[in-house]
Amino acid sequence: MTKARDLANFVSGTNSAITTTQIDDDAVTNAKIANESITINGGAVALGGSITIQGETRPTFSSISPSTIENTQTSVTISGGNFVTVPLVTAIHATTGALITADEVSFTNASTIVAKFTISVDGTYKLYIENPDGNAVQSGTVLTVSDAPAWTTSAGSLGSFAAGSSFGTINLTATDSTSMAKTSGTFPGGMTLNSGGSGTSTLTGTESGATAETTYSFTIRATDAQGQTADRAFTITITVGINNSGQFN
Repeated sequence: MTKARDLANFVSGTNSAITTTQIDDDAVTNAKIANESITINGGAVALGGSITIQGETRPTFSSISPSTIENTQTSVTISGGNFVTVPLVTAIHATTGALITADEVSFTNASTIVAKFTISVDGTYKLYIENPDGNAVQSGTVLTVSDAPAWTTSAGSLGSFAAGSSFGTINLTATDSTSMAKTSGTFPGGMTLNSGGSGTSTLTGTESGATAETTYSFTIRATDAQGQTADRAFTITITVGINNSGQFN
């Protein structure tokens, strides 16, 4: 039996073993083995075919809610995929690279986790999420840390004005405010809110329409660049009669 025939018998299963001494040089061709298979470590491998290697499963990131938080401890819900209980979650300052590990992480399911953060430095942050097996994902810049507007104008009365008189300019100030709006209540007739973008808005105008002493109540909402808000309630009194007076605050 020739060495080439020995190889054919081996591939077809006639012989149980073959050695290199049984193979003539140039005796094995693609045509002879293209449709056959060999066994490696107990598994059949098709000659001329392909082998698929299973890759590692990494977590994915899709969204975070809320995307803006204050400096106090806040819970954020992180959505994605392939989360494994319980991932390590770290916020990375987008400018300085400072790392802030979540105070606490709770596992909801493979697509949802909740992380509690206390971040003292305002700014924008990326998220790094690492499963216990070491597989990880890093998001783009997705989290903003910023204080909500803080009112400096005291709540309550903004003054008393005579019917038909000018309100002058009443300043309403809240730090970091980029706009203000009335959310409830009623202004005296003739009063206008002028929304300012640098922390201060104003109330101006000339009173019109009052026939009896009336106290008007309203709420002003200050909003910052991140969409955070702070509300404050105010009153203005309009007087009618010979004892009318101007603003007293």
